[in-house]
Amino acid sequence: MKVVILAGGFGTRLSELTSVIPKPMVEIGGKPILWHIMNSYANYGYNEFIIALGYKGEVIKKYFLDYFFNNSDFKVNLSDGSFTNLSKNSLNWKITCIDTGLNTMTGGRIKRLEKYLDSPFMLTYGDGLSDINIKNLKDQHERSDSILTMTTIHPSSRYGKVVFDNNNIVTKFQEKPKFGGDWINGGYMVVEPEIFKFLHSDDEVLEERPLKHLSDIGKVSVFKHEGFWHCMDNLRDKNTLEDIWNSGEAPWK
Repeated sequence: MKVVILAGGFGTRLSELTSVIPKPMVEIGGKPILWHIMNSYANYGYNEFIIALGYKGEVIKKYFLDYFFNNSDFKVNLSDGSFTNLSKNSLNWKITCIDTGLNTMTGGRIKRLEKYLDSPFMLTYGDGLSDINIKNLKDQHERSDSILTMTTIHPSSRYGKVVFDNNNIVTKFQEKPKFGGDWINGGYMVVEPEIFKFLHSDDEVLEERPLKHLSDIGKVSVFKHEGFWHCMDNLRDKNTLEDIWNSGEAPWK
């Protein structure tokens, strides 16, 4: 099963960094967040990726074109150009980079990949990290009659929650608690190729009319994830993920 990663957005809320590189190339622990996402899938045996490019897509293309040489030990004979790889830990990933347009919306980017996808595929965004169990997600999707199974998560507040009694004495303080009842789209989806019947143009936003239509006909199911999930929307999120990585206990590692 192929993994599609939407990596073409402008990343305007992270403009401190995305004026130079696309958001999926912002590094966590010395590796682009895109690499971390791909590694999460590879840990479950999914190593064939299609990256939907847009804004500064050439940066992502160059990263993967140069990846082998930048991450390998090798010997080269300059007299005849012969090359010997000395590394034994090369990644067994197959990566297809497709330019899906600078201003194309999420649904439009998926539509542009139609000729590469004739069987069920994984789908996610290029800015969120999670310890989701990909196998369980896939198994649940296959037991359903859905065209799309979406991972849902409880969002976390950006602020500490303060609980106090009638005398205004604080009885509890919880740092960045999860909201109790709401579930939101956390990405990490499994999609049937029938999705293409519901996508029509570059201007189509997957999360709007197509998903509403699919939900109206009962073809969207959810995989509830109670574990770690964190999206990199801004510089504060980037720094939070960096701190988690540096702690040595990154849940997605």
